[in-house]
Amino acid sequence: MNYIVIAICLFVPLLILWLTYRFPMLNKVGTIIIAYVIGCVLGLTGLIPDTPEIHKVQTDIATYTIPFAIPLLLFSADIKSWTKLAPSFIKSTLLGIAGCCLAITIGFLVCRGDDGATMASIGGMLTGLYTGGNANLASIKVALGVDDTVYVITSAYSTLLSAVYLIFVILFGKRTLGLLLPDFPYDKNNSGGTGTVKNYDGELFYGLFTRRHLPTLARSLGLTVVIIGIGAGIAALCPKSMFQTIFILSISTLAIIASVNKRVRSMERTFEAGTYLILVFSIAVASQVNANTIGNIDSNIFLFISIATLGSLLMHVLLSALFRIDTDTTLASSISLICSPPFVPVVAGAVKNKAIVGPGIAVGLFGYAVGTYVGFFLARLLLVL
Repeated sequence: MNYIVIAICLFVPLLILWLTYRFPMLNKVGTIIIAYVIGCVLGLTGLIPDTPEIHKVQTDIATYTIPFAIPLLLFSADIKSWTKLAPSFIKSTLLGIAGCCLAITIGFLVCRGDDGATMASIGGMLTGLYTGGNANLASIKVALGVDDTVYVITSAYSTLLSAVYLIFVILFGKRTLGLLLPDFPYDKNNSGGTGTVKNYDGELFYGLFTRRHLPTLARSLGLTVVIIGIGAGIAALCPKSMFQTIFILSISTLAIIASVNKRVRSMERTFEAGTYLILVFSIAVASQVNANTIGNIDSNIFLFISIATLGSLLMHVLLSALFRIDTDTTLASSISLICSPPFVPVVAGAVKNKAIVGPGIAVGLFGYAVGTYVGFFLARLLLVL
């Protein structure tokens, strides 16, 4: 069954790419959305069993595809164009962190009940998670001395709700947020994140693995392996708890540095190859959704995390509307903070705007850096409310 799951994760994206090329109507829906729908169906129907062994395979696939996807997505980046996007993304990042803290504070006041200390700890962990990712969640757990059971429950519920959040953003985010926020101000066909790639059109992936492109793909994969090796070596020099953060930061930075070289930036089909890996990642993640995940829920903690998750988006949108931040920038920075940088390309695909990939990933990396501190101090603040 393990091999069947691996085959599904590798070949279903190829089928999706062929279908979106063959049928223009499906291409309008978007490859990322289709991948998440198929993944969820596979998980909820039990076609992919919910067992520890299968879960490990799914997690491994998701874990190993991202380090390869990020450099491939960034090789064709045009750093000069990022400077045009930087002011909006900086403001959106700060507004996203502020909105997250505000939503978690409101959730704490509503749900703290008789055990304010536990809820304050959960609030601190959620702040770290929604501004920096799982590494910060674990760091705050240790810093606050949170009970293992509380930690596991928080992680499980937040994973479920983050999946709901991500699906909402992919399916309805652009249209819903567009009612309040201005449109993205730059040409979506520019090279803000992807150099010479035209757009998320059906022909984008056609012929990706043909003989003509294989030499270029081989060179780009070779460079990616070198970058991953150097990034892992740098991260290994740091404390183990920081490995993931330093590793992602390192490979992203090295890929951006490599993109300065014109020969690297002009390599064909690197962005498409990275996006294919994102589809593999999407199938692996979405197929982990199952009926057991939504059972045996502690209603008070679940309500708290629901307010924190969905409230973070609402507060971020309201603040973005106040400061006139555009829709795509808000979506990219929100997803990068709440769901982590690897999901930025997923949203970029959904909104058909590749220019937000690089700056969006940078938002999440900044969150990695500050999330532990913000979460720790908010937990202490909640204790005195």
